[in-house]
Amino acid sequence: MIRISHHRIKCIGCNYCVEVAPSNWIMNPADGKSTLLESTQKKGIYIAVSTDDDFEANKEAAEVCPVKVIKVEQF
Repeated sequence: MIRISHHRIKCIGCNYCVEVAPSNWIMNPADGKSTLLESTQKKGIYIAVSTDDDFEANKEAAEVCPVKVIKVEQF
């Protein structure tokens, strides 16, 4: 299993995460920022749990994020 976290307030809406991991991310048309699907929010950080199948794509999303607001960890 993996845990994906997203500090959405600092997101600049570059869309890279959606491009490399579309099964976990969408762009929100209301504010132009990315949204981590099936996540819960706590203190401004959105967290989702997913399968190991999504690890590589989301690791790449974290690496290409220009503001480094995505973290991915296996547990």
